[in-house]
This record gives sequence, C-alpha cells and structure tokens, in this order.
Amino acid sequence: MTAVLAQGLRKTYGEKAALDGIELDVRRGTVCGLLGPNGAGKTTAVRILTTLLRPSGGRAEVGGFDVTTQPRQVRRTIGLVGQHAAVDELLTGRQNLELFGRLYHLSAAEARRRAAELLEQFGLEHKGPAKEYSGGMRRRLDLAAGLILAPPVLFLDEPTTGLDPRSRAEIWRAVRELVSGGTTVLLTTQYLEEADQLADRISVIDSGRVVAEGTPDELKAKLGGDRLDVVVHDPELLATAAELIGRVASGPAEVDRDTRHVSAPVSERVQALTEVLTALAAAGIEAEDVAVRRPTLDEVFLDLTDAGGGSR
Repeated sequence: MTAVLAQGLRKTYGEKAALDGIELDVRRGTVCGLLGPNGAGKTTAVRILTTLLRPSGGRAEVGGFDVTTQPRQVRRTIGLVGQHAAVDELLTGRQNLELFGRLYHLSAAEARRRAAELLEQFGLEHKGPAKEYSGGMRRRLDLAAGLILAPPVLFLDEPTTGLDPRSRAEIWRAVRELVSGGTTVLLTTQYLEEADQLADRISVIDSGRVVAEGTPDELKAKLGGDRLDVVVHDPELLATAAELIGRVASGPAEVDRDTRHVSAPVSERVQALTEVLTALAAAGIEAEDVAVRRPTLDEVFLDLTDAGGGSR
C-alpha cells in the first residue's frame, strides 16, 4: 500500500520552478530518503506534502488523502519534525509534550498519559527545563512531539543537522524503532551516511526534479560496481600509476594529488586487484594502501546532482 504519493508535483514562484514535476511513491512501513543539494527542492516538497504550501500543479496524496482537497484529513494522518527545534526551552520535556498534546485537542488526562509514554520511549526522563538538554535530547524531544497522536506517516526534514555522531546515532535508533512499529517515514537529509543507514529507497532530487531513485545498493551500482583505490607513496609517480590502473579499470581513473590517491571503477574485483598490483610492482611504484570497495552514496550524489543547485 502507498503511504505518500506525488504525481507531477510542481511549485513555481513567478517563472522560477522550485519543483518541476516530482514523482514519489512511498510504501507503508518504509523509509524514503529525499537526497539533494541545498536548493534542490526537498523542503518545498515536504511543505506541500504536509499542507503548508499549495502546489502549482500535479497532485499528491498522504495516507490516501489529497493534500489540496482534503488537508484536514492529511493533517490528522501525519507528524512533522522540521529543521529547527520547536520546543519551549523554559518548559520541561514533560510540560512540552503535555502542551503539544493539548494543542492536538487531547484531554488533560490523555495528554499526561501520552507524554509519559513518549518520555519513557525516548529516554527523556530528565526533570529540568529543555534548555538544559543536549542537542540530541532536544531533537529526540522534537521527534516525540511529532508523535503525540502516533501518526502513521512521519516527515523528518533534516532531523540530525548539526548533531554530533553520538546524538545522530540516537536519532537513527529512534527512527528504526518507529518504522519497526509500522510508521512510514519520509526523510530529507544531506548526510549521505544517514540515507544509507535508514532509507529503504532513495529519491535524489536536483533542480526540482527526481534525477534518480532506487535502493542505496541500486544507486551505488549505477556507478559501475566496485572501485579500486590506490594510495601512491611518491606523488611524482601518480600520473604513471593512474595510466597503469586505467588499463585495468572499466572506466577513467580519478587522481587526487593532495592525498596521492587514484580511484577507478572495476568490473572484476579480484582480477583487477591482482593485475594492478603486478603492474605497479613491475613499474617500481610503491603503493601505501590498496583497497577494493563499493561506491559510496557520496560518489553517487556528486555524480547525479548539479552543484549549481536549484530552489530550496
């Protein structure tokens, strides 16, 4: 079943297109990652799907409800955690969650019950005001506030921006627990590792369009399978090493003089590794490090997106 659907979704400001015909089909109980550079249109897409903006064209549904003609039903179906913390720093975590519960029209007793459940679920029993929370705790409190009504669809707009690795891992763990319970998550992020860790499928957006989609492994495979990385000891021999590696590779070799690094795609990893080591040894070129690996999402991202960007 589809939880989030976008067909030809467009948003224009005058002659400028922030979204230019985006297509999305997010299955229930999965994580869809929206990847793209600054200005690609990720946040615009989220604002339309959460009824904060009206589209200029196309159509979208969330939870089976049309975002334009049935906005009230959509809002009852979703939770939204934006880029910036929405909690009141002078209130405790419990008070913040009870306040959000009351804003969602829960009774005082129901708001207290739901706040207690979420505080335990997210490990937020700290009794002091939110201003005393770490960055990771604040984002977990934000996430908890977005789940007051236990929505079947949750939108996370760059939820871990600015967090340290430990806090980011805490958010990832919380998201995985939500998905295991049946929640559908649409996640926008600029952290390639985050998308790799969490997303079942990824849509790469650039200049308001989806330029590629698939599982993380499918997107990596588009760069030609494995890559061979060699770090050369003598920077004067980089060009020679790149030429030798290029004879074995299935595509052009890339050279980074600052790191004395040569990288190239290969189709037969074991054979390529053996041939390259033999060729380098015969040419008297010392390699400090040699590795065969899958492409990273960083490389996919750079290959697919236009650094010039589009509209946020």
